[in-house]
Amino acid sequence: MKQVVLILLVLVTIPMFSESSKKKKTKSKPVPIENKLIDYTEFKRIVNRSEGERETHRLTEDQFLKLMSEEGVVLLDARSENRFHLLHIKGAKNLPFTEFTKESLAEVIPEKKSKILIYCNNNFEGNQEAFAAKSPAASLNLSTYNSLKAYGYESIYELGPLLDVKKTVLPLVSDSPAP
Repeated sequence: MKQVVLILLVLVTIPMFSESSKKKKTKSKPVPIENKLIDYTEFKRIVNRSEGERETHRLTEDQFLKLMSEEGVVLLDARSENRFHLLHIKGAKNLPFTEFTKESLAEVIPEKKSKILIYCNNNFEGNQEAFAAKSPAASLNLSTYNSLKAYGYESIYELGPLLDVKKTVLPLVSDSPAP
């Protein structure tokens, strides 16, 4: 009799533990938190759609220099205002990435069809104060390129190589007073 009770007890409890472990293994998807001003799906779409084009719009130092002289080209520096004043490419307009809005971009780049040249901290070495390198996956060029796309700008070109500030042919200037 004790054996029968023990077997029944085992038969009844095994399915309970089995169901409990199945529930623990199955992870439910989190419920999305709605915010109409944040669209991760659209962000991923822009990044994926731009991937091939971006690579064809990365320029050598000489190509970048040549395009800078074309009429109507906007040279955009999206670094912080402080770093911009320390050292930047002559003729660049500064609009820090954190200040990008439809209105602020329209002030700096009024025409959506303008050719836009961008560069960032990760394009220059030899002056860590002015061009503090970011993690490669967090390079400002990547964010700037995709954000400009999100705001409807189409003709964006990026400085490709890593250049030494002492050897580059790009004209670097400072707005800061000499120490």
